[in-house]
Amino acid sequence: MKGARGEASETQLAISDVSKHFGGVRAVESVTLSVARGGLVSIIGPNGAGKTSLLNMISGFYRPDTGSIVFEGMDITGTRPSQIAVLGIARTFQNIALFSGMTVLDNIMLGRHVRMKAGVLSSFVYWGLAQKEEVAHRARVEELIEFLELEDLRKQPTSGLAYGLRKRVELGRALALDPKVLLLDEPMGGMNQEEKENMARFILDVNRQWGTTVILIEHDMAVVMDISEHVIVLDRGRKIAEGSPDEVQRDPDVIRAYLGTAEERREAAE
Repeated sequence: MKGARGEASETQLAISDVSKHFGGVRAVESVTLSVARGGLVSIIGPNGAGKTSLLNMISGFYRPDTGSIVFEGMDITGTRPSQIAVLGIARTFQNIALFSGMTVLDNIMLGRHVRMKAGVLSSFVYWGLAQKEEVAHRARVEELIEFLELEDLRKQPTSGLAYGLRKRVELGRALALDPKVLLLDEPMGGMNQEEKENMARFILDVNRQWGTTVILIEHDMAVVMDISEHVIVLDRGRKIAEGSPDEVQRDPDVIRAYLGTAEERREAAE
C-alpha cells in the first residue's frame, strides 16, 4: 500500500484474525488487514457485513472475541476508548452524536479534552497555566472552524444547523483530537450531492495535506471509488476482497455480494 504522498509506507494499524460474535450472530469473522501510515482506506460491504463492528473494535467500543489489534507496534486489543483516543485514534459515528444545546465552537472544543494537561484542580491552583493552555486549544479549534468553513456558524447551537453542517461539526470534533488515524463511519450518509462533494474535499485535504491516515465506511460507491487508495470488502462478517478501487470493482465475489447470483436476481424479480 501507498501513503498519502504515494510513497511506500510502513504499517500503522494491523488487525489480525479478529472476530466478534453477538450470541449466534457472527458480526465479524476472522478478519485480517493492515493499514499503511498516511493511507486512505475504505471498508465497504452490504448492510450487516460487519463494517461498523470492526470500527467499534478498533476504537475500543467492542472487545474482540479473538485476534489482535496493533497500533504503531502497541497491542491495543480491548483497550478502553478513552485510552485509544489519547493514543491518537479518533472517530465519527453513523448517527450524529453532537451536544445539540451547545454551539459549534463548544462542540469542537470538547474534542480537545484529551489533549488538555491542566486538570480541574490545577486549573484552580495554577490559573495562569490553565488559562494559557485554554488559549492554545481555542486557537487550534478556530483553525479547524476555518478549515471546515464554519466561521459564520461558530456561535450557533448545533441543533439549528442543517444535517450536512452537523456532520461537518462532528468531523471537526474528531479532528480536534489531532488524530493520527481518523475513523469515519458513513460521514456522507443522508447528504445531498453538494454536501457529499464538500465532505469528500475535506477528507482528502485531511489525508493529503495533513498526512492523517483515514479509514472510511461509506455506502456511496462513486465516492469510495473516487477518493480511496485501497478498498476492503466485507460480506457477512468476512473479508472477501481487497485491493485498488479498480481491482475491487472487477472482483467476482464483490459483484456477487452486492448483486447476488443470476438465480437470486431472477427470484427477486419474480
